[in-house]
Amino acid sequence: MARIKILHREEMTEEQRRVYDATVAGKRGRAPAPLMAWLASPVLADRAQKLGEFARYDTTFPPRLSELAILVVARYWTAQYEWTAHKAEALKAGWDLATIDEIANRRRPQFKNADERVVYDFSLTLNQTHAIPTELYQTAIDVLGERAVVELVGILGYYTLISMTLNTFEISPPDGKPAELAP
Repeated sequence: MARIKILHREEMTEEQRRVYDATVAGKRGRAPAPLMAWLASPVLADRAQKLGEFARYDTTFPPRLSELAILVVARYWTAQYEWTAHKAEALKAGWDLATIDEIANRRRPQFKNADERVVYDFSLTLNQTHAIPTELYQTAIDVLGERAVVELVGILGYYTLISMTLNTFEISPPDGKPAELAP
């Protein structure tokens, strides 16, 4: 049971419905769980969902790389809902279950491609140390490019907000699925 009341559309204020409807009409086609919590502050919900739409659908990253970054954030925060939702997306994006399990168990997977290694290392390092060493930064610029590095920071920041929201309000994994991540 979530700590915050998840409103049905008919319970929402006009401002909440406007944000909800705009989200459903957007690229997601639905209102994700964090948005439902954010609706307690419709302005925050509106602005965050717009950032989220960009971070999820409009960056220069292919889904396999953005889903990798999202899984690293979800694992770092032990965000059960986010992990469950994005594990399924990572599988669709081409990640194998063995790699996903390595991330779940806090072990560094063996990556075939330099872009995968950089996204993983950058994501984990920024979460763990709150900084990026010069050598890793330069490698990320060389492999991904400056625009992609900026967008990666945006993805990591947005999914940190998601993870914090889901954990704070104790929003359980979707569709009644059990929590998968060990503390």
